[in-house]
Amino acid sequence: MFENRNLRLIMIILIGLLLVGTVGYKILLGVNTLDALYMTVITISSVGYQEVAPMTEPAKLFSIILIFLGVGTLGYALTNLLLLIVEGDMNHFWRKRRMEKEIKTLKNHYILCGAGETGEVVINEFVKNHTDFIVIEKDKERYLNYMSQGVPIIHGDATEEQTLERANIKAAAGLISALPSDVDNVFVVLTARTINKDIYIIARASDKHAPDKLKKAGANKTISATQIGGRRMAAQMLRPSVVSFLEVVTSIDDVQLDLQDVVINQGSEMIGKTLRDLKIPDRFGLVVIAAKKLGASRMSLNPKSDLSLNVGDLILVLGNDAQVKDLKQLAGDSGYREHED
Repeated sequence: MFENRNLRLIMIILIGLLLVGTVGYKILLGVNTLDALYMTVITISSVGYQEVAPMTEPAKLFSIILIFLGVGTLGYALTNLLLLIVEGDMNHFWRKRRMEKEIKTLKNHYILCGAGETGEVVINEFVKNHTDFIVIEKDKERYLNYMSQGVPIIHGDATEEQTLERANIKAAAGLISALPSDVDNVFVVLTARTINKDIYIIARASDKHAPDKLKKAGANKTISATQIGGRRMAAQMLRPSVVSFLEVVTSIDDVQLDLQDVVINQGSEMIGKTLRDLKIPDRFGLVVIAAKKLGASRMSLNPKSDLSLNVGDLILVLGNDAQVKDLKQLAGDSGYREHED
């Protein structure tokens, strides 16, 4: 692939040839600077215009050397520029085709509308958790940037029905609308809900009145970064010890800990066993924070050790990704969730 350093090198060589040629012709032919530059340009480009002065033997030899150097440099530059255009377009074309084929085969995936600052955080979390997802982004530069990183992304307007259909929305499990405009988010939610009545939708809300409008349009949940940030700052000021404790708990020795849910699935060795029998803290290094029985409306905090687990039950644990992964494997938890309002 043609790189920036190749372009800089070619430009340096061309400028060097122009300088050397101009000085050389000025000395050999005794002409002024403009005529010497003119002679250099027509010699390097081989266009064949008439010389500005009678050519001496040294000037002819100098021209022969300059022609070889100039034609070689220009040929190399043009070849690489053509490769840049052809390879760049072809790579983008095949990458796009391959991505479109993969998107058509996805099921129970998540769609992210908007790859701005909020969307970037969502993408990083999806990648970290090895989640199947598709991004829809309208900005061409941002789209190309994520495409080059291998992020599954579609260039288009998420408020349009055909764009959501390209993201295979009918087979998707959830959609996050993180566009900067509340109006656009309402359109996305309304369109998505029209196409897929069962999809779980989370929408970003900026204005204080936006959550009601988004929910009326069909959003299951709304998130306001302004409210979350404000509450966090207030808590840091009013209850600094609590916030500091939570920060310590979730980041011990630079190891990031998260609260994650684990669902007991059919065939798991955990079925019919109590928390005491499973010894989750000893075996996996995880802290069991809460549990929820299948069909229950609420979670129970600090569950008792004699709580027996069955298919569909959920436990909330605190630990790092590797620890949770081991427990999920024992539980037969694939990571897919049926969302609840």
